Amino acid sequence: MAISDYISTSAVSGMRKKIIYVDDVQYSRFTLKRKLGEYYEIYTIESTKKLFEVTDKIQPDLIILDINMPEMDGYETIVKLKNNDRLMNIPVIFISSRDDKESVVKGLSLGAADYFIKPFDTAKLIESIEKQFNPGSENKVKIEDKEKKEMANILIIDDITSMLRTIHFSLHNKYNVTLLSKSELVMEYLQQNDTDLILMDLLMPVLNGFELIPMIRALPKYAIVPIIIITTEGRPEIKEKAANLGVNDFIVKPFSQNELNDKVEKYLKMYK
Repeated sequence: MAISDYISTSAVSGMRKKIIYVDDVQYSRFTLKRKLGEYYEIYTIESTKKLFEVTDKIQPDLIILDINMPEMDGYETIVKLKNNDRLMNIPVIFISSRDDKESVVKGLSLGAADYFIKPFDTAKLIESIEKQFNPGSENKVKIEDKEKKEMANILIIDDITSMLRTIHFSLHNKYNVTLLSKSELVMEYLQQNDTDLILMDLLMPVLNGFELIPMIRALPKYAIVPIIIITTEGRPEIKEKAANLGVNDFIVKPFSQNELNDKVEKYLKMYK
């Protein structure tokens, strides 16, 4: 697929989206601006300190961050962005030379929309950027037209607070999201509330996923409600065991916001 196939109409009509790219390496800044400057209004900055100075004057539509930077690294920067009321909803994409699993997991768990490893594939980066700008017109219509359909209810179960925060950030603008960090409270919640889709971890204290799933499926109104597992356990035998208990799909950590949103939309369309 050509790069132009990913570009939104705003990019070619003069209403170009603003992207800030922060990287202390001059060559990296030059390369990205050359690759994306045809489609977006690119602002390149060499330090995170200057990022917050620039965002006082310019409200970007998206921020791209390197991780290895002086003064404040990419991880510290995204935390500061997510704690800023004016900047917290701006999508952030990491582009880094760090290719180890721990770095990727940390970046996504802190709320990054996606994570790319240098050297990056330009077409895939643009595809990811466009998904942040156009999360799905069909879903947007469903949300805005409240007379036609109310927002779906999603329950997220995970004992790790940072993971709850990450998933909530990805979904809360589109759905009614409820967070539960204690698996022992799940059955009481489900008996008292309506839920259209369940996202849950497998490895949890008190009740793990394998114990909890049969209990959920035993409730008549949750016999066919989609259950998506989000876990680090992606082995085939684990997936098979979960599928036999009634799990619809798996998302293996680390994951991107795009993957999460795509699967949630897929199963809501199928079952709701």
